[in-house]
Parts: sequence; structure tokens; C-alpha cells
Amino acid sequence: MFGSIFYNLWGALIAFSIYFFSTFLKPYTPLRIIIGSFVAGIIVFFIMYIVRFLIAYILFTPEDAEDVVEGEHEENESGNRDEDNQETPTASSTVEFQDENSEEIAQAVRTMMNREDDPQLNNA
Repeated sequence: MFGSIFYNLWGALIAFSIYFFSTFLKPYTPLRIIIGSFVAGIIVFFIMYIVRFLIAYILFTPEDAEDVVEGEHEENESGNRDEDNQETPTASSTVEFQDENSEEIAQAVRTMMNREDDPQLNNA
């Protein structure tokens, strides 16, 4: 389920509070107000289970459907292996380029820090 039982407790507390404060100024007896508030809190507590179930059902993504889709793609991949091989080096070269770029940046930072440490360059 989505969330935890704390959502149920928060819902019950909010329902209790809303009912209590909305009927507080009406000419009901205090016992009726408190019992009504508890009843509203208990009802919302159990309704929150349904709400949590619906949210979890909406957000659920089945993994079995992905397996079926992958099975269909395996048939298509056998005919398109040449295209896959051409895309793979491009992706790896991009990763290598990013690594080289970060190494060059690190080397530039080291060089600048070494220049700050040299007293001859700072005095000139």
C-alpha cells in the first residue's frame, strides 16, 4: 500500500478536529460533540485504507508487462543488431568524453592551485 498507517491516523485526527470545531458552537451537548467527533475520526480512519489502496493501485507499475514487452523486442532485436552495434560505441564514447573532460578540469584546478602556492608568480 501507498504510505503507512500514519496517514490513517492523520486523517482521523483531521476529521476529529474538523467535526469537533464545526459543532462546538452549536447547541449540542458536549457528550454528543465528543462522541460524534470520535465516530467521524474512526470512519475517516477506515476510509483512508481505501484511499491508500486506490493511490497504490494508480501508482503501481507491473513488472510482468515489461517482460512481455521485452519478449516482443527480442524478436525485433535479431533483425536490428547492426543498428544496436552502431549506437553502443557512440554511448561509450560520450561517457569517455565526459570522463576526459572532468580530468582536464581537475588538472586545470590543480595547476591554478599550484600557481597560488608559488611566491614568485604572486610577487611579479
